[in-house]
Amino acid sequence: MVKTFDKYFIKLFFKKIILLTLIFFSLTFILSLFEEITFFSDSKSEIHLPFLITLFNVPSTLLEIFPFIVLISTQLFFVDIIKRKENELIKVNSLDNFYLIKLLTFCSFIFGIIIITLYYPMSSKLKFFYFDIKNIYSEDGKYLKHYSGNGLWIKDEIDDEIYIINATANNKEKFLKNVFINKFDKNFNLIEVISSDKADISKNDWIIEKPVIFKENKQIQLQENIKLSSHFNFDKINKTFRDLNSLNLLELYNLKRENELLGYSSQDVDLHLLKIISLPIYLSIMVIISAIIMLNIKRDKPYIFHVLLGILLSVIIYYINNIFNIFGLTNKIPIYLSVFFPIIFLSIVSTIGLIRINEK
Repeated sequence: MVKTFDKYFIKLFFKKIILLTLIFFSLTFILSLFEEITFFSDSKSEIHLPFLITLFNVPSTLLEIFPFIVLISTQLFFVDIIKRKENELIKVNSLDNFYLIKLLTFCSFIFGIIIITLYYPMSSKLKFFYFDIKNIYSEDGKYLKHYSGNGLWIKDEIDDEIYIINATANNKEKFLKNVFINKFDKNFNLIEVISSDKADISKNDWIIEKPVIFKENKQIQLQENIKLSSHFNFDKINKTFRDLNSLNLLELYNLKRENELLGYSSQDVDLHLLKIISLPIYLSIMVIISAIIMLNIKRDKPYIFHVLLGILLSVIIYYINNIFNIFGLTNKIPIYLSVFFPIIFLSIVSTIGLIRINEK
């Protein structure tokens, strides 16, 4: 009999998750589509392209919503079984509410592992294709940035002149060091090479300090600083083409190692990795919180009240997580604590709620 219950409740739970996922997928697709249509409105692209890249982008967006999909799915699950009085049937068969919570928590944990192992690699690849296509049609498509063992490399294009820039970068300083700027015409004929020990990149107008210019087999040492207009500045260098959702777990790990070799901060990578790895635990806690809300329903209040309460809690939890993530990225608290403190806090709240749950 217990196995029959297990199969029935597991099937019902995953039906709710699939239903909510499809609803959120559709809403996200529609909202994102308008943005992509606007983006491609001035380009000579195929009419299907906005639909295609929206389809590529939505899975990574859903990744952020899954904890709340699970929370609301659990609420809808309990709405169904309470209306049908199936929770009373559980008690008749010498089972209790805690049995049901354990079953759903286990299912959500397995669902989280499936997301990490199967869904996330797929969504990250689609996100990569999304950025790849948008970069082609973007006005910034000719502007590239790359980190390697030889430091920072930038390809920039200004007034039909192409700049290949190599330098040493540190994300804590708004300067580039050991700067070499190779300036080409549009046919890639070398015009000049600019060398400097330091360049201020806080704004788009870079300040090249006392550069040495190599031009027409001559070397010119300038005693004054010069300006170089660029499409890059300190903030853009730190952010451009660095959406971590477009990297799978192995690529994230390699990026972390590369940043450490270059002396570049990997806090954002650590945060992203921890959020992915902790997802099964996070989903499990969402199930427990949702179950506590629904099993404490008072007869004089409609179910919609508790569903709306769950949605409100989802929003609050989302913003609490974001606040702690910001604290971690700004070194206010350790990066590990910024991810796990909200989880620990929610676990404590859930444990307190479970103490009386079998009395219901």
